[in-house]
Amino acid sequence: MKLKEIISYIESFAPLAYQEDYDNAGLIVGNSEMELTGALLTVDVTEEIVEEAIKKNLNLILTHHPIALSGLKKITGKDFTERIVIKAIKNDIAIYASHTNLDSVWGGVSSKIADKLKLSNQKVLAPVSDQLFKLVYFVPVDHAEKTRNAVFEAGAGTIGDYDSASFNSEGKGTFKAGQAANPFVGNKGELHVEDEMRIEIIFPKYLKNKVVKALIESHPYEEVAYDIYSLENDFNRLGYGIVGDLENEISEIDFLNELKGCFSAKCVRYTKLLNKSVKRVAVCGGSGSFLLKNAIKENADVFVSGDFKYHQFFEAEGKIVIADIGHFESEQVTKELFYELLIKKFPKFAVHLTEVNSNPINYL
Repeated sequence: MKLKEIISYIESFAPLAYQEDYDNAGLIVGNSEMELTGALLTVDVTEEIVEEAIKKNLNLILTHHPIALSGLKKITGKDFTERIVIKAIKNDIAIYASHTNLDSVWGGVSSKIADKLKLSNQKVLAPVSDQLFKLVYFVPVDHAEKTRNAVFEAGAGTIGDYDSASFNSEGKGTFKAGQAANPFVGNKGELHVEDEMRIEIIFPKYLKNKVVKALIESHPYEEVAYDIYSLENDFNRLGYGIVGDLENEISEIDFLNELKGCFSAKCVRYTKLLNKSVKRVAVCGGSGSFLLKNAIKENADVFVSGDFKYHQFFEAEGKIVIADIGHFESEQVTKELFYELLIKKFPKFAVHLTEVNSNPINYL
């Protein structure tokens, strides 16, 4: 199997277009045409993990946290990032990262945390806006199905758990072909009236070029009439954090103890308990303190994340319990997420979870 097959599949689930501007997700080291012997799945890339890949004869390291976030101007081996790159290149090992794009997609990191806590009625805690477009085009009635299917195949028409969604209305289209035209129907120089279908389909912003190309290639007209509108609707399948409900209410201290065990956390840092039952829980993998107000707005009893700073704990203001389980502890689920994705699509591909604990933080 070639690396590009793995990349294509991962990016169909977590498109690179969804990464933050500061991020460095994607193929960092390696050639997409290289043949793979297997993949090592990890949260971070360390020199020890590269050594593990070498010993296990695995030439792909699939990581959540990318290396070289700030870029590399020289590769001299003076720090661990440069040494990782040198060692990976010398041993023909590719490094691919899926980071903030994996954090923000439905079914991504926060969804996995919510699943481990068995939360029901899950929804995105902070959905994004300005990521949806609507395509409106006109086509002869007899060719409506062909163009719809082509646009659906390009990724348009998905709303929540529904796909192939469109709105269709019939009407009359008119045009007069010029002498240089090559009309599909009608005659040059004559006004033509055609029974046409107006079709409306929603698609995510990053698919714009692909969707328009599919429409034009499947449409019979020489000149395709279409419009694209930017929508202000929230994209309820894209954004950071997840909020959902426990099956049964539980005391705050019992929830914290279960949380600690579920994620093998050495400790849980938490705010003052409110002596309430826990039913509604908000979660975010990694550094999620920026979502505290969203969790409060959603009436969550507890907000589970990592990397809260001292003064940020005050911002709970007696409205919610903050439970900080640690950055690594919350994002270790990415290894399971990678594993489930790859095994489902490529059941015969060699996939290994790293045996190295890459958490740089230790506890007494």
